[in-house]
Amino acid sequence: MNSPLVSHTEISPNRTTPRNHKIDTITIHCTAGHINVRALGKLFSAKGRMASSNYGIDDLGHIALYVDEADRSWCSSNAANDNRAVTIEVSSDDTAPYAVTDAAFSSLIYLVADICKRNGIQKLRWFHDKTLVGKLDNKGEPVQNMTLHKWFKNKACPGQYLEERMFEIAAKVNALL
Repeated sequence: MNSPLVSHTEISPNRTTPRNHKIDTITIHCTAGHINVRALGKLFSAKGRMASSNYGIDDLGHIALYVDEADRSWCSSNAANDNRAVTIEVSSDDTAPYAVTDAAFSSLIYLVADICKRNGIQKLRWFHDKTLVGKLDNKGEPVQNMTLHKWFKNKACPGQYLEERMFEIAAKVNALL
C-alpha cells in the first residue's frame, strides 16, 4: 500500500521487485535542483539513469510515487538500506546548503508520518550516527531509523539544510504519530 497523499504516479523501471526487508527506515534526499514531480518522474523513468526513489516532493509540496513501497528503489547507493527504507527525494536549491521550500518541508513531514503509520514505525529515531545503521534494539527495531545518502556514497545528499533539520523532522513526525 502506498501513500494516499500522492497526486502524481509515474512508476520507474529502475527498481527491484519486491524489496527483501520490511520497511523500518526513512531516507530523505535532496534533488540538488528545483524540479517538479512530473519532471522528476521522467528522469526516473529513463532506464539508463539507473536511479529512482519511492517518492518525490516538489517546491509546491506536491507528492509523487515513483516506486511502490512494496519494491526497493535505487536511491541510496546501498541495496541493504534501500531494501529497508522508504526513500524520498525533495526538490531543493542546486547549491549548498540545498534549502527546500516551506511547502516541500511541510509535505515531507506529513508524508513521513503517513509512511510510519502504515508501516508500523511507532517512532522516528535520529541520533546523527552512521555507526548505528543496521543496529537493532532489544525489541528488534532499528536503534536509529533515519539514514543519510552521504553515509553510503561520497555525496552532499541530503544537503546541509535537511541534514540540520533531521532532529526537527523526527520530532514533528513523532508528534503526528
